Amino acid sequence: MKSGRRVIAALLAFVLVLLVGVIGFKLIGGREWTILDSMWMTVITLSTVGYGEPHDAGANPGLRVFTVVFNLVCLGTIAFAITSITAFIVEGQLKDYLGRRRMDKKITRLRNHFIVCGGDETAQTIIQELLLTKRPFVVIEPSAEKIARLEELGEILYIRDDPTEDAVLERAGLGRARGILLSLPTDEDNLFVTLSARNLNPRLRIVAKGIDLKSHLKMKKAGADVVISPTYIGGMRMVSEMVRPAVATFLDMMLRERKQVLRVEEVTVGEGSELIGSTVAKSGIGEKTGALVVAMRQAGRPDYMFNPAKTTVIAQGDVLILIADPAMLKDIRKMATD
Repeated sequence: MKSGRRVIAALLAFVLVLLVGVIGFKLIGGREWTILDSMWMTVITLSTVGYGEPHDAGANPGLRVFTVVFNLVCLGTIAFAITSITAFIVEGQLKDYLGRRRMDKKITRLRNHFIVCGGDETAQTIIQELLLTKRPFVVIEPSAEKIARLEELGEILYIRDDPTEDAVLERAGLGRARGILLSLPTDEDNLFVTLSARNLNPRLRIVAKGIDLKSHLKMKKAGADVVISPTYIGGMRMVSEMVRPAVATFLDMMLRERKQVLRVEEVTVGEGSELIGSTVAKSGIGEKTGALVVAMRQAGRPDYMFNPAKTTVIAQGDVLILIADPAMLKDIRKMATD
């Protein structure tokens, strides 16, 4: 029995013994024993204080037998309670419980965050990137061992439970989340969570890992926006290292740099933005945020304009692709929306 459950069992045992004592002393003691007298006798017996009996129990053999048995039960209950509470504190259960409560409160305050399901090597890479780019997220992983390894990456919010359960996804704030990343051990688990997540939040962006290429179509039909194959990505990286090593090295350095974190980011120009009507050159994006506009998708068009001309006019609904420091992304989005 876990320490927390033992403490609860001890408290229930106390309540049960208290009720048995009050009822027993009242029924066996007779009319002269009031409820208050019975409560008094029960409490002084449970607490081992023994101030004195409210009535003479010596004249009632049945009451004396009940008192002897009740004393033994009380001693056993007290011993069980002390060992349970001691184990609860010594084993760190109290600390874990309080820490879990604090973490749950932080999770309930999350908005537009990401949910990472899984704790494998792929999930570790995801979490490292979210930590580096300072994105809010919560991890769902049932394995305590994997959670411990993830905590070595940095301060994370997590739920140690089964991500295939709808209630667990809701605890992670699925209804308030911006997206969910699925990196569970099997395609079946990823497919199942995709179905659940899409049903619980139709607006959610779902990115799932697909081990078997045959499962990709099924996941997309189930509601996944994107399905990623680690095997395919790994193969592309290997051939890139062979045929374009300088580019691969540059991108790798950009991703691994700790002092100045640069990422390819995107922003959508919203209504009322100060960028509307200005050209790429006069937008002030580079001067104010240090970002570099590398591509642009004009509103209503599916294709991208790479390295847009400085005279290109920015309109509402345009999507700008930039190389930027994620720390400046808030300022860039403010320019694009205000």
